[in-house]
Formats: sequence, C-alpha cells, structure tokens
Amino acid sequence: MMAEKQTDLAPGNRARLRATIALGAFVALLVGLFVWRPDDFYLWIKALHLIAVMSWMAALLYMPRLFIYHTDAAPGSAQSETFKMMEMRLLKVIMNPAMMISWVLGLYLAWSVYGFHGGWLHAKLLFVVLLTAVHMRFSRGVREFQRDENKHDARYWRLMNEAPTLLMILIVIMVVVKPF
Repeated sequence: MMAEKQTDLAPGNRARLRATIALGAFVALLVGLFVWRPDDFYLWIKALHLIAVMSWMAALLYMPRLFIYHTDAAPGSAQSETFKMMEMRLLKVIMNPAMMISWVLGLYLAWSVYGFHGGWLHAKLLFVVLLTAVHMRFSRGVREFQRDENKHDARYWRLMNEAPTLLMILIVIMVVVKPF
C-alpha cells in the first residue's frame, strides 16, 4: 500500500473540511457574542480581530517565501505541483478568510469605538488598504504560478516579502502610539 501524499485529493478535502469547521466555529462565536452582548463585548471583538490579523499576517509573511522557493522549481515538476497546492491552500484556507474577518471586525471597531474619527485611524486604514493591495498581488501570484506563468525571479519575491512587514510596523505604530 502506497503512502498518501499531501498533494493527493483526500488530504486536501480533509484540510478543507477542518478549515470550514474552524471558520464556522469562529463565525458561530461571533454571532453568539453579538446576540449575547456580554459586558466585555468590546474586548471579545478586539481579541477576535487580533487573532484574525495575526493569522492574516502569518499568511502574508509565508506566501512570498513559498514563491521564492517555487521560482527554483521546474514548471510541471512534482516540486512545482507541491508548491502550487501549498500556495492555493494557504490563500483559500487562511489568507482570504483571515483578511475578511480582519476587515469586518476592524471596521466594526473603528465605527463603534472611534466613530471613524482620528488622524491615526485614517492613516491606519490607509495602511490596511495597502496591505490588502499586497494581499491581492500575492493572490495574483498564486494564479500565475498555478498556470506556470510566473514572470518574477526570487529577488522580486524577496522584496515583496518586505511589504507586509513594513505595513504591519506602520499599522501597529498607528494603533498603539496614535501619533496624530
């Protein structure tokens, strides 16, 4: 009997099921919080927002590393096909849901706590929009690699790896220091 590979259909289906269950549990927790409205509701929403942002950042920092190594793999090779699977799963299972939850909860906090007022908040939102643009660039990169049409070398992806880091630093400074 041959060992099951992670690029086989069955492990992907199991991963998708686990991700769906986890996302469903997260959404159920959110709905429960909105219905229950505990005294520390704000802190719950803030904690869930931070969890989503940490997940989003982890994916944004990992994706270009995959691209860097993928550039060395020959198109159509087993290694290239493995990278394609890893990139697609990272995008669909972690990056996209984490970004959406980050946005929804972040906008809720910006509206309910700050009424969308404050220069620091506007700057933070600008940086989050730029981070979303980086996310979209990485999504396009996944599609390009899927079609074996990547036109960029490892150096390009190393430079792109710095964009989420820089934006994360600026966002954290805006939130913690509130310089203006």
